[in-house]
Amino acid sequence: MQGIWHWLDRRDLITPRRPSVVDGDRRLTYRDLATRVRGLAAGLRLRVIGRGDRVAVLSFNRVEVLEVLFALARLGAIMVPLNWRLTPPELAVQLADSAPGLMIADPEHRDLAGAAAAEAGLVLPHVLIGDEYEEAVHTPPGSDAEGAFDDPLIIMYTSGTTGRPKGAVLAQGTQLWNSINIGTAIGLTYRDVTLTVLPMFHIGGLGLYALPTLHVGGRLVIQRTFDPEETCRLLRDEGVTAMFGVPAIYQALLQTPAFQQGDHHGVRFGVGGAPCPLPVIEGFEQRGLLLQQGFGLTETAPTATLLPPEDAFRKKGSVGPPTLHVEARVVDDAGRDLPPGEIGEICLRGPNLFSGYWGLPEATAEVFSPPGQPGDPAAPGLCAGRAAGAGAALGDFRGWWFHTGDLGYADDEGFLYVADRKKDMIISGGENIYPAEVEQVLYQHPAVLDAAVIGIPDARWGEAAMALVVLKPGARAEAEEIIAAAVGRLARYKIPRRVVFVEALPRNAAGKVLKRVLRETYGKAGGN
Repeated sequence: MQGIWHWLDRRDLITPRRPSVVDGDRRLTYRDLATRVRGLAAGLRLRVIGRGDRVAVLSFNRVEVLEVLFALARLGAIMVPLNWRLTPPELAVQLADSAPGLMIADPEHRDLAGAAAAEAGLVLPHVLIGDEYEEAVHTPPGSDAEGAFDDPLIIMYTSGTTGRPKGAVLAQGTQLWNSINIGTAIGLTYRDVTLTVLPMFHIGGLGLYALPTLHVGGRLVIQRTFDPEETCRLLRDEGVTAMFGVPAIYQALLQTPAFQQGDHHGVRFGVGGAPCPLPVIEGFEQRGLLLQQGFGLTETAPTATLLPPEDAFRKKGSVGPPTLHVEARVVDDAGRDLPPGEIGEICLRGPNLFSGYWGLPEATAEVFSPPGQPGDPAAPGLCAGRAAGAGAALGDFRGWWFHTGDLGYADDEGFLYVADRKKDMIISGGENIYPAEVEQVLYQHPAVLDAAVIGIPDARWGEAAMALVVLKPGARAEAEEIIAAAVGRLARYKIPRRVVFVEALPRNAAGKVLKRVLRETYGKAGGN
């Protein structure tokens, strides 16, 4: 089948004058976008980019990121989105791993791009978004488009919450299936106007809801970086009907006067990427606003589950059932299905799954189980993908089960609840403590804005829980008060032994708390 580049060619034919993208003062029709992508593909081919070649992109959210993605899809080439919040040494690891043949950067990150390439020891040609980029866009287009749905399209480096990030390889077809999965879950149509706030170097910035919007022929509004006041302006002025954010974004919006005073009843808000505090969910419920909580990962492209609108508050705290083309099961350590209510590892299956980790066949084999029980010890056979270079060993995992590393349970209606990351679970005296459960209780304290729970050494029980707490502006509380508020709501072994107040919690670009950093700072000796 033809790759996702075909979407724009078809849109150019059937809805050429319809608005496609709003990026600041720039407003493109579908014909504008398709024409620019065809020219850019030809310009990249002149720069010796072809099937299987990698192109790194270092940029704020902007239409050019999408143009590059679709142009590379035409060529059968691969985009490597880079996180502009990282340092040159951190970026150098990803550049050395993916070995791109070209770097495309916006003007704001020109120096960072050069420093990262130098740190990686790469002589890497650059195309700067601006005059040089526009020259490539205006190359006379060629007639050939080679990319197919099975071709790798993105090497998306995982968040790295537990250590060095891995490059998850997403084929073009995963973005078609993600568009179908999330589109059917929220009822996305050509009439929709969606707002992209999440960074496009994260899979949420592309899959929620940028690419799905272009797939159905809607209008996409791009916000460079998140700013709550600007988000409120765009929601109002552009007539936005759907947006997706992480909990931290909605925490900020709920405290923004412009959001509190605005009328957002026509917007379907989606949330995921991290456990959503109940006060955030209740804040939307009290305002009569729809907030659909979901669950997904880079490796699932990203949509896996989403609460239906009618269940958004009836199933408060759930991440919903699997979306249309995703299957889920909860299993124990031996791979056996667990009954409703019992916590185990969440495993997923569907055509939206990634093809493996770039250049890491052993890590890939660790997270896949063949059809049948997820605990089947047989490792997947790796096949040669179409990508060139050291990362070519990619698997065809259609029908296989992906072990997410997330713990959770299903209720008797099949709705999933995420307990925590498997690696974040605390074992105290043989009892399991799921930090997300403790954090939800901490959020109930009126002075608590943000909270994270980690395990610390305990001479008697092996491990105990410790809470890192951020107080609301102007609020005051003592550690003993926070601990006392959990009594009666949690079993004694789950109650944090220590509470440390901090100004902010370290988070990655996906909004997830970097518990690895907290454990390194506070956990080894029980805090400082």
